[in-house]
Amino acid sequence: MSDERYRERQQRLKDKVDARVAAAQDERGIVMVFTGNGKGKTTAAFGTATRAVGHGKKVGVIQFIKGTWPNGERNLLEPHGVEFQVMATGFTWNTQDRDSDTAACLAVWEHARRMLADDQLDLVLLDELTYMVAYDYLPLESVLSALRERPCPSVGDHHRPRLSSRYY
Repeated sequence: MSDERYRERQQRLKDKVDARVAAAQDERGIVMVFTGNGKGKTTAAFGTATRAVGHGKKVGVIQFIKGTWPNGERNLLEPHGVEFQVMATGFTWNTQDRDSDTAACLAVWEHARRMLADDQLDLVLLDELTYMVAYDYLPLESVLSALRERPCPSVGDHHRPRLSSRYY
């Protein structure tokens, strides 16, 4: 390949990279769905929240499925102004009370919607949201509507493809 042809090819590549970098500077929301088998999804999401707090951002956390027991993430982040709202019923497979679990989910979902509407919050984490949709505690369209208004990270194993695509 001649030097001239090489320079032309590299210039085209540079133009593409420059265009991507310029597009990445646009202010826009982002939806991050952490999914997969095994551990690490919630840890990854809380890593994102911790990083945001470290950069002076305001963060809100909604925890579906979790109980009232203490956890390290909350102990670390709450003193830095991170608001936590927890479903507090424990694992739904332990309670085995669909009506109670659905009511608890909907109550916490109202806090989530409030946080999503709060333009003072830079990041809203919806921990285990995907279970709430998979178990039909929350209507998918309600979640998609809220995400259209304000994207946020969510985690869980049983995600619906529409939650991790561009349909919302």
